[in-house]
Amino acid sequence: MVRKSDRNGVQPITTLTREGVFRGMHRLLPVCIFVIPFGIAFGIAATERGLSPFQVTMMSVFAYTATAQFAALEFLQDPIAFFSLGLVALALSGRHIIMGAALSKWINQLPVGRRILTLAFLSDANFADSQRALHRGETDLGPLLGGGLMLWVFWVGSTAAGAYGGDLLGNTEAYGFGVVMLCFFAATVFGMVRSSVSMAVPVASAMATSALTYSLLPTGWNIILGAVVGGMTAVFSHDG
Repeated sequence: MVRKSDRNGVQPITTLTREGVFRGMHRLLPVCIFVIPFGIAFGIAATERGLSPFQVTMMSVFAYTATAQFAALEFLQDPIAFFSLGLVALALSGRHIIMGAALSKWINQLPVGRRILTLAFLSDANFADSQRALHRGETDLGPLLGGGLMLWVFWVGSTAAGAYGGDLLGNTEAYGFGVVMLCFFAATVFGMVRSSVSMAVPVASAMATSALTYSLLPTGWNIILGAVVGGMTAVFSHDG
């Protein structure tokens, strides 16, 4: 069966198969291995900020956004600035809007229930993997869901391991977990720039803004301002 497309003549109807889900899980398994140290580090850091192991695990189960979760730790102080925390989470997760738009012509062909389920597990890694496959002509969105599920399982599992087993490691500084958060953000930024050279200027402007206003603004607001400046720079540079 095919569906008519406004620009490309005909477009095959996308599907969501069990075989595709397992194929996506298999394809993303090597990437999942690298999730483990970040998840353990987050579990340890979150419990050190006062969250219970159960709370930390549930945060990963339902939030499932490593970047925003790490950033949220900066707001775990009394009183909690919920408004600022929400803005930071929105700013750091805003890229999902772009990813959703890029997948729209495929994902919107699915029934609403399957569409929501698939997008609930959307992340940078399974998006990059599936987008390449879709542009090559693949019509099964199972790998998108399967890859996201596998990443989610590893993220939640490693978070729980860090939260519940952090005390067994003794002095965690000896394992270098203190720099994992920095490495995570550095890897994220490098990946953005490598995937698109045009992102270099917006990323640099966001980093510079956040660094320069770190001591001038309340906790976390330098991140929000950096995200706004970076986004505006991206828009203007794209228009130019």
